[in-house]
Amino acid sequence: MSRQLPEGVIEARHLLQSAQTQLQEAGIADAALDARLLLALALGRDEAVLPHESLGWTDASAAGFSQLLARRIAGEPVSRIRGWREFWSLRFALSADTLDPRPDSETVVEAALAWVGRRREASLRLLDLGTGSGALLLACLSEMPGATGIGVDLSAGALAMAGANAARLGLEDRTRFFEGDFADPQAGAGEFDLILCNPPYIPRRDIEQLAPEVARFDPKRALDGGDDGLDCWRRLMPRLRQGLAANGRAFVEIGAGQEDAVISLAQQAGLQAAGTRPDLSGTIRCLIFAR
Repeated sequence: MSRQLPEGVIEARHLLQSAQTQLQEAGIADAALDARLLLALALGRDEAVLPHESLGWTDASAAGFSQLLARRIAGEPVSRIRGWREFWSLRFALSADTLDPRPDSETVVEAALAWVGRRREASLRLLDLGTGSGALLLACLSEMPGATGIGVDLSAGALAMAGANAARLGLEDRTRFFEGDFADPQAGAGEFDLILCNPPYIPRRDIEQLAPEVARFDPKRALDGGDDGLDCWRRLMPRLRQGLAANGRAFVEIGAGQEDAVISLAQQAGLQAAGTRPDLSGTIRCLIFAR
């Protein structure tokens, strides 16, 4: 039996059922969760709305929710609509200049922290090449209170976002960001105990075949790895070799099936493979290199 609700109050389930149906018809995989998150955003909240909640509802709320649903149906990911993504249990603000950090990339952070082990209090030096939103670097620094880090990116807009994220997370005193080509040894010069990198590695012909959330909303420059997806690796490997301290390690994210080709390029540059790590699907996602 339905409850009698005051005027201007509605049960969330009535709104969510309709929204979920619209999203499902548009082919959205996580329609139920996305509907709950977008309804929360329409109400000025972060946490997803639960179906049993009673909500204050106005014409303005309805119009806002409708606009948010239209954006999602058009392919824009929820993280872009909200303007932030949770990564490593931290909030990272996004912009059109940054990749949307995804759970697969947490594999790189996991591998790096596993190698650091009990030295998390040590004064290690970190370098993040192609830092984007700063997700890899800042996630690691959040777990390593004695460490400092440098992020390098070609995009001034991305660096502004990385700096804002560092400040928001209370890590600005332990980070510096430099604008420049991530293969240039003068951008973030010196030797580092730990190097992180998630470069553009998608073969150019494959970009338009990616999910619309990626192909239409992530910056192309952060995706395009050239004809074979390996252009960045050819340029980066000498940089990794030059920047690694004697006992340091580099942790890089690769595309599916790139393991052998990337290891070969690393060996040509004087690096040696020191391990791999799969993502949650079992795909080798992170390669580890040493001098």
